[in-house]
Amino acid sequence: MKNKILLFNPVSAKWKHRIPNSILQIGASIHNKFEYVFVDGNLEKDCWNKIVSYLNSGEYKYLAVTVMPGMQLRQAIPFSKRVRELFPNIKIIWGGYFPSNQYKVCLESGFVDFIINGPGDEAFPQLIDALEKNNDYSQILNLIFRKENQIIKTPKADLFEQDKLPALPYEYLNKFYPIEKYLGKTFLGKRTAAYHSSVGCPFTCSFCAVVPIYEARWKGKSAKKIYQDLMHLKENYSIDAVEFHDNNFFVSEKRTVEFSELINNQNINWWGEGRIDTIDKYKDDSLQLMQQAGCKMIFFGAETGNDSILKQMDKGGTQSRAQIISFAARLRKFKIIPEYSFVLGLPADDEKKVFNQINDDIDFIREIKSVNPDTEIIIYVYSPVPTEGSDLYEQVTDAGFKFPEKLEDWLSPDWENFDLRKNPLTPWLKPYMIDRIKNFETVLNGYFPTISDYKLTSFQRKVIRFFSSWRYKSKFYYLPYEIKVLQRFWLKYRQPEIEGFYSE
Repeated sequence: MKNKILLFNPVSAKWKHRIPNSILQIGASIHNKFEYVFVDGNLEKDCWNKIVSYLNSGEYKYLAVTVMPGMQLRQAIPFSKRVRELFPNIKIIWGGYFPSNQYKVCLESGFVDFIINGPGDEAFPQLIDALEKNNDYSQILNLIFRKENQIIKTPKADLFEQDKLPALPYEYLNKFYPIEKYLGKTFLGKRTAAYHSSVGCPFTCSFCAVVPIYEARWKGKSAKKIYQDLMHLKENYSIDAVEFHDNNFFVSEKRTVEFSELINNQNINWWGEGRIDTIDKYKDDSLQLMQQAGCKMIFFGAETGNDSILKQMDKGGTQSRAQIISFAARLRKFKIIPEYSFVLGLPADDEKKVFNQINDDIDFIREIKSVNPDTEIIIYVYSPVPTEGSDLYEQVTDAGFKFPEKLEDWLSPDWENFDLRKNPLTPWLKPYMIDRIKNFETVLNGYFPTISDYKLTSFQRKVIRFFSSWRYKSKFYYLPYEIKVLQRFWLKYRQPEIEGFYSE
């Protein structure tokens, strides 16, 4: 048979490899319909030769690649290009946030034939079926492609009922890569699984890469379905923790409560992503139940302490500086750790305003720590996303920012760091501002080693905190080399460039 499909997950992390749910989801959509194999760059010693070994058989007609911004581009771009050169008849299909948001530069590269623009549960098998039968594919929803030098972007499909989607083929993946390889130790547990319980997000934050793809839509699995899936993973692979990698797990309090009631007493700890202004509306009884049922930490986009910037970010119109502070204090009562992310370095009228706002947010983070020292802080530098039509995106383009015009330019270290929100390449941010942010971050994480740093011994925590103490208390963040040396050897707090972590 010469119509097999190779599903490729490029390397996305130096360690802490998670279950590759993106290619598992596509695998589920074609299971028992087409023959396919998995290749996971995270677990292959020689990923390229593994791909070539399959393609040399002459049995494969399609290469499907999931591409998140940042690290995955290191393999996705050169490997796709080489496949086009060596196997010109193979159709190359990309999916994921990067090609959906940067579709023009992808399709103009000459080695990406189709882009799945959003969920591929129906679009992918329909595309393969159309290509196999030589049928018209221009009416398939969630698809982007070139036709006669013109880019065609088909309409978005309605979000599917998540409970009706086929089960993920864990057992089939296990034939290629032992599931145990994906169940690493975290602060949550010894065998932590990654899981998606929903797609999309009902909000329209102007800096978020999810917005152009899902257009303020959200659809979740039922609490019962989530519970059944996790029990399958527990019974078959002995998981004791789960990270919910939804864009917004906590949209529905009713669903969250139902899930907590089901998972309670199952000894599974969990983490998820949510919004402050959503969960702050939860009843105290709901929060207490969540904690009892294993919820240890929740990731929130706090973003900034400036109310006018929060409004500019389109944070739903309800999140405020006061609420961010009070909510951190509220969660402390329930022993749920708030993990607050901040986006520093948004554009302003002049250089001084940008720097002053950075310093204001640094002071705001310190205020949060004084209210709830257990709050974990993740700092990003603002990186524009192509949310065309938003006031913020128009402002950054007017300031002279533009994305690379060639796909291979994304392989440069600067643009990779841009994707990880660590080096913005934006004209209004100066090197001394970036240094200010990074140096503060170093001191902050030295003075407050967090629960995520589960490998640190009590002695190591005391040493790092000792060397960071005078800097944090005096607000002297300049050139904290002594802390960086200790962090290099001991501290593994969650950072995008370390774990390949990318969140919106």
